Formats: sequence, structure tokens, C-alpha cells
Amino acid sequence: MRRTVSEGRGPVRFGPPAPEAGLPALPELVEVCAAAAGRTSPEPSGGGAVLRTAARGYWWRRGLHTGEDEVAAAPGAQPLLFALLAAYDGDVLMPRPCPAWWTPQARLLGRPAYFVPTPAEAGGVPDPYALLETVRRVRGEGGAPRVLLLSLVDDPTATVAPPELVREACEAAVDEGLHIISDETWRDTLHRPRETVLLSPAEMWPEEVVIVSDLAGALTPAAWPAAVARFPATTAGTALRARTLDILTALGALVAGPVAAAAAVALDEPEPVRARVAAAAALHARVAAAAHRAVLVSGALARPPQAGRHLYADLGPLRARLAGLGVTDSLELENYLSERLGMPVPGGHRFGDELGALRVRLSTGPLLGSTPEQRLESLTAPAPLELPHVARALSILGSAFDELC
Repeated sequence: MRRTVSEGRGPVRFGPPAPEAGLPALPELVEVCAAAAGRTSPEPSGGGAVLRTAARGYWWRRGLHTGEDEVAAAPGAQPLLFALLAAYDGDVLMPRPCPAWWTPQARLLGRPAYFVPTPAEAGGVPDPYALLETVRRVRGEGGAPRVLLLSLVDDPTATVAPPELVREACEAAVDEGLHIISDETWRDTLHRPRETVLLSPAEMWPEEVVIVSDLAGALTPAAWPAAVARFPATTAGTALRARTLDILTALGALVAGPVAAAAAVALDEPEPVRARVAAAAALHARVAAAAHRAVLVSGALARPPQAGRHLYADLGPLRARLAGLGVTDSLELENYLSERLGMPVPGGHRFGDELGALRVRLSTGPLLGSTPEQRLESLTAPAPLELPHVARALSILGSAFDELC
């Protein structure tokens, strides 16, 4: 998120990016990317054979058998989702709150987008009964709901949807004739991977689900844009992939050759990649837990973060104190906390929440240090919370929330 004057501030151009790892790029991947820097041609539309084979292996290791012609790659999740939505017809449904970049894709296509509330236990997946009610209401108003977007491991709430919720929501969606796009970008960032059960909709309804995964979630730096999609192994899935590739081609949305080389290695998950993914998830889990404690001590609310590099705080209980500071909505709260903490703190309105709800997403990446050396030290230290730069950042966060008590 970039700070700007209010004049001309666009909701897309100045929207918040996904939470970054805040860590230096893995040296082994840097070497691969550098070695391929002499490539003068991009990947073919949808990705070359090496990249697609690596994506197949990635999903096979997660119990999702995938054919070579069931994969497509793009330079980032945004153009990939844009092409997917363009390949479908009809209106789009998504949970509230949802990733900030979802809604612009639908709006740029001129597609109506409808928000569906999420249950108390987790974000990312709509409440099944609210989903049914929303579908019937939209149809009653003359709409044509066609696609449901959901995320098992959620940005912004940092929660993991329990399998029973996923099953009930997807069952309701399929019964109503909706196709499902499952954003599984954050699935490899679980804070307690041995204790958390993750169930992909594609395991239950393989003919109705497309999986999208942005490699910047866990495998590669955000500066190397690459994302992959897994399509159903059906005639309809083949046609959908063909339409998606046509749109990616028309957009010129091709993965850069050096990035594709590094992405293929990352998807193969050699030991250095696996070790970095596990270490980064453990580090962000510790920092997120400490930030979560600071939020709760102030009297604000937040679900315990279960994955990712962020948490979602609700400062509604502190509304009276905030009003005294001139903060009455999430935009004003965004500006206040971003200024107070010296880092981007996007408000809930950017994720589909009501402007009047005093919610913000707090990222843990900026708490790891201000230099690559400090961040790498945070990653390798046995007690990262005791490092001076991490302790200082958490102290500033705690003080900012203590002032609101």
C-alpha cells in the first residue's frame, strides 16, 4: 500500500498488496533465476512443459492427481484470476472479508460481485446458509450467480477453514450450480501444520473446482510474479483452460523465462526450499502470536492467526477512544495506525468489510527488521522475539494499541 494524498486515490492502484515475507530471496533460487537471465523469450502462454510438470508434482504430493494439460501458469495471481473470470459467464460471489485484489478483477470485467458473510470460526469460506440466501436473492433480482471464490487459508483473517465448513459451503454452491475457484496461495504457510487439517474443495468436487495458487504465498519472492492454476480433468475443464489460455495470450500475460526457471525449482520443493518454507512459517507464527497478544491486551478483538503473515484486528470495542482521536471508520483507522506504526495497515474496507467497521490487517513482515541482514537474523535466531529489532517493533505495536485502552 502506498501513502498518497487523497486527491485521485484509486481503489485499485493504491490498494494493499498481499503480506510479504519480509525475508531475503532464497540463494538457491536466486542462482537459478540468474543462470536463466540470458533467456530472451518468455514462456509460452500457460507456461512451458518444465513449469507445468513441476506444478503437477506439487499437487500430486498433496494428493491431487493432475495431468499436464490440466495446468496453466501466469505472471501472478491477478492476471490468472482475471483470465479465469473472463472465461466464465455470470456474476461472482465471494466471502466477506476477502483478499483486496479479488473484487477489482470482477469489476474490471463489468461483472457484478456479491459478498457473502463468513461464519465466526473462520474467514475465507462463506457461511453455507448465507450463501444459499444470497444466491436466491441475486436470482430473484435478475442476476446470474455463476462463480464462487473462496480461500481455505485466508487473507486477510489468517484463519484456516475447518473441513466441515468447506464441505458444507461447497455442497451448497454445487447444488446451486456454481463453479468454485479455490485460492490456495497460503496453504504452505500453516503455523501448526501437524495440527491443522486442510481440505481442498478439489478433493470433494474435482469436476467443479479450479485451484489458483500464487507462488509468492510461500515459494518465491513477490518480485518474481508467477502463479499456477489446476483445472478439472473433464471436457468442460479442458474447454475452460483453453478459453483461459486465449485470454492470457491476448493480455500478453506470459511468465518471464528466468522467473519460470526459478518457479519450476520452487515447485519441485528441493530440501532448501522446504526448509525455508518451514522456517518462514514458524517465524511468522511466533511474531503473529505476539502481535495477537498485544491486540487482545488492548481490548480489541482478533481471531488467533493460524497461517500466513498477518492478522485481522477488530477495534470496534475501542470505538469511543478512537472517536476521541478523530477516527470513526476504517479509512481513518488505516491512516492513523499506518502513521503511528510507520508501516502500511490497510483498513477493512479494502477487503470488502463495511467502512464503518473498525478493522485492519496487520502484517508481520515489517516486524522482522528494516534491513536484509536483520530479517535473515530473525529467520535463523533460536529466539527471534528476543532480538532487539524484533522486540522494538513489537513494543511499538503494543504501545500503539495500549494508547487506545
